Parts: sequence; structure tokens; C-alpha cells
Amino acid sequence: MQWTDEGIVLGSKRHGEGNAILELMTRAHGRHLGLVRGGANARLRPVLQAGNTVSCTWRARLDEHLGHYVVEGLDARAASFLPVPHALYGTTHLAALCRLLPERDPHPQIHAALAHLLDGLLDPRRAAPGMVRFELRLLAELGFGLDLSVCAASGVETDLVYVSPKSGRAVSRQAGEAWKDKLLVLPAFLREACAGDPSPQDIADGFELTGFFLARRVLESRRVSLADARASFIAALRRDARPPADGSEESGPGFGPPSGGLTTSDDANGAATTNAGSDSRASALDRLPG
Repeated sequence: MQWTDEGIVLGSKRHGEGNAILELMTRAHGRHLGLVRGGANARLRPVLQAGNTVSCTWRARLDEHLGHYVVEGLDARAASFLPVPHALYGTTHLAALCRLLPERDPHPQIHAALAHLLDGLLDPRRAAPGMVRFELRLLAELGFGLDLSVCAASGVETDLVYVSPKSGRAVSRQAGEAWKDKLLVLPAFLREACAGDPSPQDIADGFELTGFFLARRVLESRRVSLADARASFIAALRRDARPPADGSEESGPGFGPPSGGLTTSDDANGAATTNAGSDSRASALDRLPG
């Protein structure tokens, strides 16, 4: 068995004296692991950093075997992430999200979206809305996509400003007025093309929206939760957005924490436990439109 592809490094771990097990998000073969001989040595370690893009050839006697990778670096973007906290946390969070996908199951759209987001990860103005959109795309790839095109209650396609936590469908301003305290906010940059940068509140609402559905529809049934890297990514973006001491200008899309967002804390295995902060919504789901 042999194939050649392009992949984005999700992570690697030392195996034995000088080898490494490499995890890639490949374009045509999905999330795929393999052994890299000499992967722990000084020559290959920089190539196998999370966020880099590599050309890879995978070989194994049988398809179900771990197999061996031969890799060559194509884009060593990980080095530029080192001095930028939100880029480091973002890379870790993206890798954790990709691990929600089945191994060896092709997801070319996720690979393309991941590469696009990593290319703009250093810019907070691109990183924040890009991460929200990536989480939405991942929900769709896992079979839990949201329908943000039409109102669940009235069928109208305009003035969609809410999302039902029960159905994951959009709700118009008029239809959702009586339930607005129980509905999630649909930020403008997710429902229409925006010429400028999303507002700080739109970014916060976007992270609350995706965090709610990731926790409720994907993670809860697996008894896992979002890692601390997500909360750290959001917090780092907020710090990057603070104006300089002289108040000259802001450096990014500052935003506050989502009002009902996720909070996380690590357990002994390096995973995280979560509190979705949405009990009031959950108790009212059956009474919501849609």
C-alpha cells in the first residue's frame, strides 16, 4: 500500500529513541497517522511542528497498519506562530477539532478550510471570524450543520437574527421576539457578506453559538469536551485587541467573553471538563420555535 498526498501537521509524539508518530490532516486521505523514522532528530523536528504543511508519502504492507511516512516540508508557518499567543492556542484548538473527525475518512473541505485559516492566523481580524466559521464547517462535516438560511418559525429569509438551540435553525427577529432570552444570537458576519470587520459583540456571539452546538451535539455524547486551548485562544485574542498604553490604535477585534460561553478546566489526562453555561436554554428547548 502506498500513496502520496499533502497534509497539515496536527501533532507528533516521540516513539522510541529517534522516531516519531506523525498525525496529519491530509487533503485526500483525511486524518491519518504514520511513523516517521528519525522524526525526533534535529533535522526533522522543525518540519513536524503543528501547523506546518508537508508533502507526505505513506507506505504500509496492509491498509490497516500504522505505516511509515516520508515527509518533506512545504510551508513552515509554525515558526511564525511562536511569538504570537493566540496563534499557538489556535493551532492547538484546531488540531483538537480535527481529532473529532474519524481517522482515515477524507474531508477535503476541512483540509482546505484549515489551510486557509492557518494562513491568516497571525492576523486577529482574520483569526477570530475564521475560527467561528471553521467550527461551523466542522459541525456540518460531522452531520450537525446549522440551517441559517430561512426562519424555522415563519419561513422568511430576511432579518434572521437568532438561532434556536433546539433545532439549530435560524429564527427571524419578529418570530423570535417573544423567545429572545432563550435563543442564541446569529451574528451578522455569519448570515451575510460583511464589507468590514465583524464587531466585537458579533465575534463573541459567534463563539457562543458554535461552542453551544459543539458541546451539545458533538462532545456531550462522547463524554469529552472542548480543551482549554479554545478559551485560551479567545482570551489571547482579547489581549491582542487591547489598545496600546498611549491609546493610539487598537490591534485587533477586541471582544468580551460570550455571556453563555463554555468554561473549561483540565483533568488528569489532559482533557477538559466543561460547563456549557446553558442550563436555562436547555430547560426551555421544547417550548422554542422550530
